[in-house]
Amino acid sequence: METLLYLAGILFMLVGLALSIGLHEIGHLVPAKLFGVRVGQYMIGFGPRIWSKKIGETEYGVKALPLGGFISMSGMYPASDGKPARGVFRTLVQDARSANDETILAGDEERVFYRLPIFKRIIIMLGGPFMNLVLAALIFTVLASGIGLQQGTTTIASVNECVLPAGTQQDACAPGDPATPAAEADVRPGDVVVTLDGVPVSDFAETTAIVQAAPGETLDMIVLRDGRETLLEITPIAVERTLTDASGQALRDDQGDEIIATVGYVGMASQMGLIRQPIGTGVQMVGENAVRVAGIVVQLPVKLWNVGASLVSDTERDADGPLSVVGVGRIAGEVAATDAPILDRFVVLLSLLGSLNIALFVFNLIPLLPLDGGHVVVALWDGLRRGWAKLWRRPAPKPVDATRLVPVTVIVAVAMIAMGALLMIADVVNPIALFG
Repeated sequence: METLLYLAGILFMLVGLALSIGLHEIGHLVPAKLFGVRVGQYMIGFGPRIWSKKIGETEYGVKALPLGGFISMSGMYPASDGKPARGVFRTLVQDARSANDETILAGDEERVFYRLPIFKRIIIMLGGPFMNLVLAALIFTVLASGIGLQQGTTTIASVNECVLPAGTQQDACAPGDPATPAAEADVRPGDVVVTLDGVPVSDFAETTAIVQAAPGETLDMIVLRDGRETLLEITPIAVERTLTDASGQALRDDQGDEIIATVGYVGMASQMGLIRQPIGTGVQMVGENAVRVAGIVVQLPVKLWNVGASLVSDTERDADGPLSVVGVGRIAGEVAATDAPILDRFVVLLSLLGSLNIALFVFNLIPLLPLDGGHVVVALWDGLRRGWAKLWRRPAPKPVDATRLVPVTVIVAVAMIAMGALLMIADVVNPIALFG
């Protein structure tokens, strides 16, 4: 059964990845067709063709390797002028020009990408990453506001009998240790906090905030016990404690150290549960994930070096480091096979899929060909040249011939392939230890 669940997790992520790639390419396809560009192919995957069907002028299909996708637009670059390419990479440049010329059919010379206004070219190229961003926002909104995030509820799980100093290794009360305010107030496991200091609370984070802000103050607390509301009086004491977020994780400063402060303390803990968040939480989560992934991209050379070093040493992989498709599938399988409630496993898998779409969004914005961000830079440069010529009342320059950048494109493509190979090997030989 565990093996079947493991495979189900991998299948979930493969289907989710295919959907993400498919929507990414639709983000390019739809505006391209709306702007009149001839689209010859819409493909999910690379390599040998598994299935395809031609509808109108476009061939839609699936290929064997689910490592991306593409649409083939007519005239991504200006038609060649018949002059042979020059330079060390002339063969590569000439091949790119020939392949580009083949997409420009007789009678459709005006339905080409490079002739579009700059803003339309940018819309087409940003359409793919935008679709991944929208899908991620939808996933995280469903998670946060539809299902809920794992947080402390208003139900009390345990009450500490005595106050232990912060940072102590003592795990049991000794004679003479002072009783906690919660124990003195007769708070019991199973009580559900309804109001604290006259304020209705909906989760334990709200309860904690009120307690921490009121050391030495006596607070009225109404709890639901055995189906009836009971009024208790509780007086938080001032202690040094590590500050935590809504999910109970320690807050850390810029140096990564836990934040310790003098706050009110009563000595009770809550049951964890899925708590629905305000509707805008999903968008906030997208922003936080995008910043985190952007940080990984900026540090990518260092992180890839660390991944390579982990292959020849006993060091563990960085949990926040990059992953290949193999690594994502492996984590999905492990999550699906864990001994946890089905809903909790589904939440983690959805979160993983949402993060994957954020990664697709950020990575495709890198301003290098063949990525979408590289095509945006080419369009902006073309627009800048046109604007400069117009400003000085000069003839409009010829469109930018991006085939001259084929050597850079090849270098980037080779680097991406090498990166993918390194990460795949690492995800097999030394995978990230998600569950220890």
